[in-house]
Amino acid sequence: MRRPSAGRITALLAAGLLLPALAACGSDDKGGSATGGDSALVIYSGRNEKLVKPLLDKLEKAIGSEVEVRYGDSAELAAQILEEGDRTKAGLFFSQDAGALGALSKEGMLAKLPQSSLDEVNSSYRGGAGDWVGLSGRVRVIAYNPDKLTEEKVPDSVHDVVKPQWKGKVGFAPTNASFQAFVTGMRVLEGDDATREWLKGLKANGKTYAHNLATLDGIEAGEVEIGLVNHYYWYERVAEKGEDAVNAKLHFLPGNDPGALINVAGVGILKDSGQTETAQKAVDYLLSKEAQTYFADTTKEYPLAAGVTSTVEDLPPFDSLESPEIDLGKLESLQETLAMLQDVGLV
Repeated sequence: MRRPSAGRITALLAAGLLLPALAACGSDDKGGSATGGDSALVIYSGRNEKLVKPLLDKLEKAIGSEVEVRYGDSAELAAQILEEGDRTKAGLFFSQDAGALGALSKEGMLAKLPQSSLDEVNSSYRGGAGDWVGLSGRVRVIAYNPDKLTEEKVPDSVHDVVKPQWKGKVGFAPTNASFQAFVTGMRVLEGDDATREWLKGLKANGKTYAHNLATLDGIEAGEVEIGLVNHYYWYERVAEKGEDAVNAKLHFLPGNDPGALINVAGVGILKDSGQTETAQKAVDYLLSKEAQTYFADTTKEYPLAAGVTSTVEDLPPFDSLESPEIDLGKLESLQETLAMLQDVGLV
């Protein structure tokens, strides 16, 4: 098995990704700890336990094998797998974003998936090497306060939010993984220099929040007029409180704007784990109608397997969304994004 290069590990250390992951190896992670029993499928999950534990409980029954899950940050878990190499206990990596899967693919740690699995999902939302597949999609949107402005006044491009008229009116969460993946996408699409200048403008205009839900709270409270978030946070808030109790609205960006990025949560099988057969059963289940409907109805995301739509949410049709064309595997360059965010003083 090819181990990650010294330069790769150094980059992860410099980005602060590797040390937390290694520390987690020796800690009692209250979110779940995988021990790697011979008969168990070990899943390293970058998805939030609250969101996916019910689904993984169903998965355990569906595949007929015990499942052990280690929950954590996707980037940190990917760094942990890179350090563990062929000693990893992980049989399946369930990532919140494509970038972490791309990092493992780049190091040759993932098994090639059967074409039948890959064909379930549009080629834009799976690994170019055929070793990971997207399960659900999250769309970047601009949330806005309709008491402050009409939808017609909401910017149609993230490039507009750094203009002078939006000073003090933009909310965002720079430490959020999805925001960082979006910035990485902008770097891939438009280059580092343009992205750095945009971040400087956003810092000058914006108000930072701890996470996307806090950004929505800021919009609701009138602290800011617009915010850069993922679509599903609004739908979660509506499910919790009812639409009449949620003042904020969503604006889906047109065209190929970098602010309309569709990132995916997905899975890859660790090729040297000795768990490939059971892990493939898990992949098959996660692409099944039952699991895909769970993503649509419970986590409020877009299911990526063909023919599945939400039974409870009135989401804009997935094929109506306009997103920039990008190789999602290239979002693996997160460490450079973190360095850029640090350089401009946002993290």
